[in-house]
Amino acid sequence: MDRDLTYAAIDIGSNAVRLLVAEVIERDDHPVIKKQTLVRVPIRLGEDVFDQGAITVAKQDYLIKSLKAFRLLAEVYNVAYLRCCATSAMREAENRAQVLARVEMESGVHIETIAGKVEADLITNTFWTQDLLKDRPYLYIDVGGGSTELTWLENGKRTKSASFKIGTVRTLKNKVPLSAWVEMQGFLEELRVQHGTLMAVGTGGNINRIFKENGNAFGEPLAKSDIQHQRDRIAAHSFEDRVKLLRLRPDRADVIIPAADIFLLVMDFADIDEVFVPKVGLADGIIYDLYMKQFGRVRYPLDEPVGA
Repeated sequence: MDRDLTYAAIDIGSNAVRLLVAEVIERDDHPVIKKQTLVRVPIRLGEDVFDQGAITVAKQDYLIKSLKAFRLLAEVYNVAYLRCCATSAMREAENRAQVLARVEMESGVHIETIAGKVEADLITNTFWTQDLLKDRPYLYIDVGGGSTELTWLENGKRTKSASFKIGTVRTLKNKVPLSAWVEMQGFLEELRVQHGTLMAVGTGGNINRIFKENGNAFGEPLAKSDIQHQRDRIAAHSFEDRVKLLRLRPDRADVIIPAADIFLLVMDFADIDEVFVPKVGLADGIIYDLYMKQFGRVRYPLDEPVGA
């Protein structure tokens, strides 16, 4: 029997904070996540953390207001469960403990600061909701504001993953160490040697927008040459024209270029020619995990401590 279940996920990222309210619709072959509403607020916590090491009071105030609104929206939608996860910027904030205590007390929303491996697991959980061949291995590439998560899946199970301090906001702040690129290149070259030609899945708001700009049909892979073309086309415009003419949000107009550059380098390192873009992200993975935990079917251990 089909059950339509509504959940809410909050993703506190380094660039933006997102609320996703979605139904999980059970089907015979796999569950489907049907998005009801997606709200995105460009708080950009990473600007503070990657530059100053801590989150300012002004950003805390902004975050509290956003979470209060998100909590009320979740109540309006009568969600079964809500989960709020914070990623790279919150992980690295020197005043994380104080920020979490204040924000949770004033917003009424409990925040989990999750480790890079947990973040990667939640994102790759969406594999089970996609029309991808389940017996093939895939490299999941998720480029965020503060970090890039790379996960190698075989038969839907994570066999290897790594989190690198390479992200769009971090790049804009010139805070990506050379050692991170060296580590990423080594990780990808080892995968390529072990497995030969790799099939890739790209997640995150920036690759989704590049996919849209390129005009691909849903399910059609995005070629590396297309990413390069869209990157160069967008970069040829000033920031103002990206907003006015290309209709990019201001907080997307600057980070989309470093995001494209990160994807292109990952694909170069791994000798990948194209990437599937299912238009999912961390929030979708949180929704799926809530559904799985409610019904006692958890595919991966997702309770690793921060820093794991």
